[in-house]
Amino acid sequence: MNDSYVALLGTKGGPSIRPGSTMPTSSLLCLDGRLFVVDCGLGVTRGLVDQGMPLESLSLIFITHLHSDHYLELGPLIHTAWTAGLKTPVVVYGPEGLADYWEAFLTSMAPDILLRVEDEGRKELRDIVEIRTLEEGDLHAEPGLAVRVMRVDHPPLVDCFALRFSGGGREVVMSADTAYLPALADFAKGADLLVHEAMLGAALPALVARVGTDNDKLMKHLTRSHTTASDAARIAAAAGVGALALNHLIPSDDPDYTADDWREAVAPHWSGPFHLGRDGLRIEL
Repeated sequence: MNDSYVALLGTKGGPSIRPGSTMPTSSLLCLDGRLFVVDCGLGVTRGLVDQGMPLESLSLIFITHLHSDHYLELGPLIHTAWTAGLKTPVVVYGPEGLADYWEAFLTSMAPDILLRVEDEGRKELRDIVEIRTLEEGDLHAEPGLAVRVMRVDHPPLVDCFALRFSGGGREVVMSADTAYLPALADFAKGADLLVHEAMLGAALPALVARVGTDNDKLMKHLTRSHTTASDAARIAAAAGVGALALNHLIPSDDPDYTADDWREAVAPHWSGPFHLGRDGLRIEL
């Protein structure tokens, strides 16, 4: 593995998957050789293995907010790493309420965990995982890795956080899910890479019709809680970042909209290096 990169493991906005679709949100970051995970949507475990990461080396995870496409597979990831030989501590940062998820997961898996502790001699899973509450401000996760946290605008949730990672002379900003938020430009100022969520406004009516829920409610949620590709490009330009990557794509699997549509949305506002998210994409820093 190279010393510094971002691997987008799952790039779909939303929790549902269909034949041929991409997977929900998760990412692997490597700064100066230090690996850590941001968000754990469905498919994160397979995505990490496909990137060549030994699961037993798992040690640091960040969950940006409590929507299922960002943390549904957190428990299964840690459990699978444990069965693969994980013995060392894992620290998980996430919003208030994540600890309740973890306790419920341990309860649901108690028969299996007890069996593996007693029959296979494994360490107690509970003893190697620490859940810490993610809050705004400067967070030094460990020597050589600085993390800054900013609350973003993702109603109806209050606790949703953008993350700025600094390590090995590189800086990466992950927007998390958010409505257009100009203050993100200051938060991301001068970063090597901004990974920003994005949607195509023209594609939303077809998406809402396909999902089949209350169309008005879903459309209102999308437009008040997420950022268009054009506005994500505006944030990148105002921040003066080194490169822009679009992630958590809405929609990600509509054949009527191609990479050209995303590029056309970005081009009027951003002329720097650009990466359109796809599952497994590795961006070197």
